[in-house]
Amino acid sequence: MENPSNTIYKVIQFLSKTPTILRMLLSGLEEQSIKTNEGPNTWSPFDVVGHLAYLEKTDWPIRIEIILSDKTDKTFAPINRIAHFELNVEKHIEQLLNEFETLRKENIQNLKSKDLTEAVLSKEGIHPSFGKVTLNQLLHTWVVHDLTHLNQIIRVLAKQRKRDVGPWIEYLSVLK
Repeated sequence: MENPSNTIYKVIQFLSKTPTILRMLLSGLEEQSIKTNEGPNTWSPFDVVGHLAYLEKTDWPIRIEIILSDKTDKTFAPINRIAHFELNVEKHIEQLLNEFETLRKENIQNLKSKDLTEAVLSKEGIHPSFGKVTLNQLLHTWVVHDLTHLNQIIRVLAKQRKRDVGPWIEYLSVLK
C-alpha cells in the first residue's frame, strides 16, 4: 500500500484529504454562507456535504462490495441523489462534517483491508445507466466526484462575493 505508483495508494491518498479540506473551507462560517446556493435547483455547501455523507453510506462501499462479490448479478441499484435533503433538515454543518469524516475513515479502512491487485481492479459491476464498469473506474470516479463537489463549493462561496470584487471580476473566472 505504500508504493506511490499503486493505484489504490493514489486513490486513498486523495480520498483521505477531502474531509479535512471540507472542514477547513466550511467550519466556522456563518450559516448564510453555508446554506446559500446559486439559485433554483442548485446546491449549497451544506447540501453538498450532506450528499457526500449520504453516498459514503449508500453508494461507494456498496458498489465496491458488489464488484468484489461472487454474485452473478453485479447490477448496482440506482442512487437517490437528493435523499440527503430530507435527511439533513435538522442537522448543522458541523454534524455533517463529522458524519462525513467518520464514514470516509471507515470506507478508507475498508479499502485498505482489501487485496486490490491490478487483476481485482479490472473486475466489473453493472451500472444502471452505463453498463459494465470496472472497480478501477469506480474508485477514480469517487476521487473525481469529490473534486467536482469541492469545485462546486468553492464556486458557490466565491459567487457570494461577486458584487463586492468590483472591476477584478474580469480576472476571476470562478465568477463567470
